[in-house]
Amino acid sequence: MSSERAPLSAAAVLASSADAVVGLDSDLRVFLWNPAAERLFGWRAREVLGAALPIVPAELKAEHGAVLEQVRSGPALTIHTRRMRNDGTPVDVRISTAALPGDGDAHAGWVLTLYPTDSEELAHAAAMERARLVRRLTDVVVDINADLSLQSVLDRISSAITELTGADAGGFVLLNEDRVELVSITRLSHELQGYSAPLETSLFGELLRSGKSVLLANEDTRGLQDLVWADLPGLHTIALCVSNVHGRPYGALYALYSQRRVGHVELELLELLAAHAGVAIGNAMAYEELNHQRVHEKAVADSSADGIAVLDFGGRVRKWNRSAVELTGYPAEVVEGRHPPFPIPACHGRPVKHRLKDGRWLEILMARIPRTHEWVVDFRDITAQKAMEDEREAFLATTGHELRTPITAIHGFATTLIRKWSRMSSQAQREAVGNIVDRSTALTLLVERLSLGSDASRGELDVNPVPFELARVLRQAVMTFKSLSDRHDVVLSATDDLPTVFADPLATGIIMDQLLDNSIKFSPEGGTVHVTVAVEGDSLAVSVDDDGPGLRPGDEERVFDRFFQGGVRGDRRRFGGLGLGLYIVRKLAQDQGGDVTARRLERGTRMCFTLPLHRGGDAGPGGGGGGGSVVEPPGVAAVRVGVTGRSTPQGPPAPQETPKISAGPDPLPRQRSTRPRAGRSR
Repeated sequence: MSSERAPLSAAAVLASSADAVVGLDSDLRVFLWNPAAERLFGWRAREVLGAALPIVPAELKAEHGAVLEQVRSGPALTIHTRRMRNDGTPVDVRISTAALPGDGDAHAGWVLTLYPTDSEELAHAAAMERARLVRRLTDVVVDINADLSLQSVLDRISSAITELTGADAGGFVLLNEDRVELVSITRLSHELQGYSAPLETSLFGELLRSGKSVLLANEDTRGLQDLVWADLPGLHTIALCVSNVHGRPYGALYALYSQRRVGHVELELLELLAAHAGVAIGNAMAYEELNHQRVHEKAVADSSADGIAVLDFGGRVRKWNRSAVELTGYPAEVVEGRHPPFPIPACHGRPVKHRLKDGRWLEILMARIPRTHEWVVDFRDITAQKAMEDEREAFLATTGHELRTPITAIHGFATTLIRKWSRMSSQAQREAVGNIVDRSTALTLLVERLSLGSDASRGELDVNPVPFELARVLRQAVMTFKSLSDRHDVVLSATDDLPTVFADPLATGIIMDQLLDNSIKFSPEGGTVHVTVAVEGDSLAVSVDDDGPGLRPGDEERVFDRFFQGGVRGDRRRFGGLGLGLYIVRKLAQDQGGDVTARRLERGTRMCFTLPLHRGGDAGPGGGGGGGSVVEPPGVAAVRVGVTGRSTPQGPPAPQETPKISAGPDPLPRQRSTRPRAGRSR
């Protein structure tokens, strides 16, 4: 009959076990989870296999790690503790933990046997003991944190190692790049203080390489007699735990045992103490740094570009550095003893932005100084940053507004064609397609304008100066713009004997087109646009005057900022535009050695740009020494259209249009559209 039975196996035994059996590999991943474990904790095997053990509460992870470390090279250990079910409810259990040997002397993992305890007395006793240890640990931590001297804190930590874990001696080892240094000891010879050794061969190095937080070394697994710690007679066990400061290993706590054995409770307490020690060390380091700064306070504060103020507990100024005077205009003798002339943040970590009366913006931060009940207020000029934020908001608003119109029109006409094609006449179809072409052209020009604005901000505009006659460019531009508005008269006052300039003809044409375009757009009631030329020192100055409403006071420089919209608030809807035109032309003028300026007139605005005169022998790349025939290169119309926003016409140029700058053969005509102008910004 025995031959007919199924063969017995370990898998069958584990499946039938009334106790939960869990297997962990050397990387602490679950490789065994029997049915009793599923019943006890609620997780199915497929949910936990290959993952970290999910049943350990956060407050008991140190205990769990300490037990695994103790039994890794020692006998099995049974403890009463608490674990968590899948539904979040706790369960008191007794856990027997044993090491799982591998090939040779290798360590393969652990086997945990768990079952719930029915004895409330044992659970209560364990909880009471844990509460007592936690209270004592809390008292020790409070005592350590009360001292803000780094060396004193390290000495207190060493003393706490022996007090809490019952170790016969202790010490703190500092990590210093590739070496370790013994910086604090207790119950050991003072001759060991300052001892240094290579990190690679130290127990600390082994702990870091293992990736664990605690390591247990004893005389059964390795020789301890050659270590510096052998100064302790009868040393048989060393427990060490890494201490992290600001998330990085700073040092390690060592607990040395010669008279007693170490248990999992001691290892757990060592790990908890190491965690609290990292916080105390970080605080002490910060305080010592603050003390060091106070030694050099005046020199550092006065050399800082930020305004720095020290306030007393009542918020009144005690110290006021030189930059604070420069940023606010208030001397130290005026503000000391008073509240600062700006709002103070409600708490640390919440900066406040404040605008001064002169228009500048400050960012104000505040931090508390321990013990002295003082506050350090740091404030800096963020006017440029605030302007960038405003530029970004203006860019998003303006671009969205400008893109919406052509895209909406394209979508509308395209939808109409799709839905009503068969019912539309050929003429209606051509008109709809023509409208799509016009709107897509406007969209292309808008994108080109954005691209040029980006190139200008990076200083990547291509400018190639050559000698040429400016009068030709001016006559061509004036002649073109005369035909674009029935309400405006464009007049040029310039002689034919103007000196030759040394600049880029294409860039100069773009500048002139933009200034004339703005003059017509920003004088919607009509009038005369006067273009005059005069020699000013080593430059030729071209002025463009219009009869429009003019600039607001204070906008003479702001009109050259990116995305700035001139005029009364709300003019964006009236005139449109991206606010990039004058920004681009100023960059083009400056790259040629000139400039563009704006000036308010009694009626209207004067825009003036300058170009350097040509001096014999200083022709640049592509330039000659002659008097001024320049053939406009291919692609001129496309580039200039990208700045002025005017579309090129379909078909031949208008009869009155002439080549831009050319006395040679086959000039490239500058094409202009006679369609109504799309709105563009000044």
